[in-house]
Amino acid sequence: MDHAQRFGIEEEYFITDLHSRRMLAEPSAEVLAVCREAIGEGFSYEMFQGQVEVASPVFTDTAEAAAYLGRVRRELSQALAEHGLGFICSGAHPLADWQAQRATPQAHFQRLFEEFQSVAQRSVLSGLHVHAEIPVGVDRIAVLNEVLPGLPMLLALSVSSPLWQGQPNGYCSYRQVVCDEWPRMGIPEYLPDEPSFERYLNMLKRSGALADDANVWWGCRPSSSYPTLELRMTDACPRLSDALALAGLFRVMIKHACQLPAPGSQYSLEQHWLLKENRIQARRWGRHARFVLAPDTEPVSLEQWLVLAQQEWGDTARAVGEEGVFEQIRQMLRDGTSAERQLRAFDAPGASVVQRGQAVVDLLLEESCQRL
Repeated sequence: MDHAQRFGIEEEYFITDLHSRRMLAEPSAEVLAVCREAIGEGFSYEMFQGQVEVASPVFTDTAEAAAYLGRVRRELSQALAEHGLGFICSGAHPLADWQAQRATPQAHFQRLFEEFQSVAQRSVLSGLHVHAEIPVGVDRIAVLNEVLPGLPMLLALSVSSPLWQGQPNGYCSYRQVVCDEWPRMGIPEYLPDEPSFERYLNMLKRSGALADDANVWWGCRPSSSYPTLELRMTDACPRLSDALALAGLFRVMIKHACQLPAPGSQYSLEQHWLLKENRIQARRWGRHARFVLAPDTEPVSLEQWLVLAQQEWGDTARAVGEEGVFEQIRQMLRDGTSAERQLRAFDAPGASVVQRGQAVVDLLLEESCQRL
């Protein structure tokens, strides 16, 4: 078993009032101190005061990630409960009023709100971010180009933002729709290698479009701080088991790409076009999307894509200790995505719209604290 590939996971949580089930707009200093203590060194502020982030330490296997994030979620839930609060981990908060949310008073976030105005104000969103290490000497853009076509599969499995402002929005991942309001977010530019990426960044910085210390926000990007590729396209996962399965599958994809003699060499302009369309399908339909994997081929279902993925990446999965990841993904498909579960809860008969929205939040509160 090869444990050489290190990785890290970032999760974002919405602080939620257990009585109203709404996202807290302005938590007290005491509540934020409770969050900081429960999460520990991994605590980080997010764009909105009612949202916090956990940035994990470096892991070498999934068991470490499960223990760490399981502890964080459990202790955060217990600490918040003493204040009549809880948290949910999902792509969007079903009952959050984006106009009522307050920006975090830190210089970095203030700059974002000043520059992007209502686009930033509307971005009451949470993602699952996974960093996977790239070996020294391996071109990260080449590896990126190798794994890019598979990202819509991960998005389709993660979708968890089907409600916005208390109502179904018609998308399984409305978070990805809102993301498209931002510049340099979504699908990466069509670039051949890491030197081209550096020229791209330098061009934007010289033009004033990008700050000197800034990076892009693509759905997968080379980290500016670590020797990793960072997955950003996926919605936050209420169930920790789902987050771990998606992180595991991303690790497998990265490891497989790094072992190829010429990663990314088959990524063409046509595949770039298909990637854009497959992402559109994934965010709209989630598990029920149909995907075109190569020019002049028929669309496949998510289940069919998973079979093909296991044939291609199965040996690598065993090598990195993720031999069970494909069965975990199949269990996710059997259970249905978070978006489907949320919509089923919302569609409960005989309840008002407010009660149905509260039922969705109750579901997310429960799933966000489930033990593995």
